[in-house]
Formats: sequence, structure tokens, C-alpha cells
Amino acid sequence: MAKILIMGGAGYIGSHTLKHLKEHGYDVLVADNLSTGHKEAVMDSLLITADLLDENALNELFSTYQIEAVVHFAAFSLVGESVSDPAKYYRNNVVGTFNLLEAMRRFGVNKIVFSSTCATYGQPHYVPMDEKHPQTPINPYGQTKLAIENMFRDYHQAYGLKYIALRYFNAAGADESALIGESHHPETHLIPLVLQAVKGERENVKIFGSDYETPDGTCLRDYIHVSDLAAAHRLALEKLDKYQGYINLGTGIPTSVLEIIKAAEKVCGKTCPIVKTERRSGDPAKLYADNTVAKNILGWQPKYTDIEAIIRTAWNWELNRRF
Repeated sequence: MAKILIMGGAGYIGSHTLKHLKEHGYDVLVADNLSTGHKEAVMDSLLITADLLDENALNELFSTYQIEAVVHFAAFSLVGESVSDPAKYYRNNVVGTFNLLEAMRRFGVNKIVFSSTCATYGQPHYVPMDEKHPQTPINPYGQTKLAIENMFRDYHQAYGLKYIALRYFNAAGADESALIGESHHPETHLIPLVLQAVKGERENVKIFGSDYETPDGTCLRDYIHVSDLAAAHRLALEKLDKYQGYINLGTGIPTSVLEIIKAAEKVCGKTCPIVKTERRSGDPAKLYADNTVAKNILGWQPKYTDIEAIIRTAWNWELNRRF
């Protein structure tokens, strides 16, 4: 039986997509270099330790297993690190994806779903942001994801690659089972930082800027539950024969930093210590999605649209963290 190869399937979104695909009857195989992923996150699934920069490992992977399609999560994604060490990002994200596409060509695999990002848009010209929004990334991370999207387009035109690139907004939450969840080192995402501060594992949470032109002065973002992201990847796999292109994934609902903190305090029944500090360079005041294309093309509808429900799943994971 042909398998779906999940590159980076031991990471946060990859492991949730792995679980979702298995629950829907897919035969899956995970490849991960475990630089940021966790063996525990794949549970009882087949895990091959492989790196996108190792062409021999990719050849062995594709020659050993009958692979029908690839879901690609194996990119570095820390904005700050991409600014301080762009070579790391161009090497892994761009060169690594090139190696993957060439391995797919050698072995006759022509379907891929890619974990892209709203960072390809850069500063918003308008919100909600749709897929026609100009793409002018403001950091190397966004530049590498845009370069990969362009590579897919060119490979589609020249070689018949069937692809969908899913541009995420802010991934959040954890699987309802609390068996897997968000576990980054270092952690940079707001919701786990807030929950860890509530638990007393962090001294406080920094609010970067409280004087934006928003209802409460803090930045507005679009938080999408990781299980909704996982479902979108399955739907994208099922649409590859009919559609190639780029699709936003977000709820379309803007939530402020202070609203996240207040919702977390309500869910946890505890106070989150905060420190207000200066704005970060490059942080837009408002960033949220127009998800019309996802709904129309994929038939996708986010299940989690209430921020407290999203935070509750993240809190259950924090209380039962396994890795």
C-alpha cells in the first residue's frame, strides 16, 4: 500500500497531522532529523531518522518505501534566528526542499502539500489578508518560504508537480487527547508562554507594545487550532489532482495579546504576571486571514473558533506534558 511521507512529522504540526491522517485511514511514514522534533510525538508510527540535506538518506527513503505523496513540515521557523543566521535557513529550508523535490522526481512522486506561512506576505497592506495580498517578506524565514513556493510553481509548470502550499497564521492548541502538543525549545509562541507563566515556570510574559491602534492597544493575531490545521492537510492531499496553488489557513478572527492572557487566566483560574515593554521591530498591529479560499477549495471549516476552547486544549497538554 502506498504511503504518505510526512517530512518533519515529529514536530508540533507534523505530529498532529500524522495522528489525524492515521485516524482517517491513511498509511503514513514519518521522516525527521529530530533537531526540533520529538520521537515521543510520533507514538507508534514508523519513524525514519533522515535529513533533507542528506541526499543518500532521501534516496534510501524513496527506494525502500512506496510513497504516493509528501507532506512537508521540515523547515526551520524562528524569525529571530533567521535574521541572525540566514545561512541556516536558506540551507535547510531552500536547499533541503530542492533536495526533496529532486528525490521525488527521481522516484516518480509528484504530489506534495507544504507547510508555508503568512510570513510570505510581510507587512499587511490590508486585513483580512487574502491570497492575492502582495508578498514582500521582511525576514529571511519568510523569504525562504516564498522561495519554496516559487520553486513549487516552477516545478509544476516544467515537471507536472502537483502541490498545495498552506499559509498558516498562528498555530495554537493541542490534540484533545493531550497525548501530543506544543513543545519548542526555546518556546516563542504566546499561548504556551502564558500558560507556563501561569504555572510558575516563567517569571512573567512580556507584552511587546501596548500602544497600537487596536481596541486594547496590543497586537491582533489569528489563532488557528493545530487540529484544524491537521484536517486542512488531509483535505489538501485529497484535492491535489484538481487544484495547485496557495491557500491561507486561519480562523479570520483577530484576537489581541491581552485577550489571550485574559482567556488563559479564565481557563486556568490563575493570574498571569505580565511586563509591558517596547514594541518589537517589524510587528504589525493587525494580522489575520481571509480564509474564503480554504473553505471554497478544500471544503475546510475550522472547528475551533473560540479562543478559550483553543487555550483549554493547550492547558490540558501543559498539565499532562509528556515531552
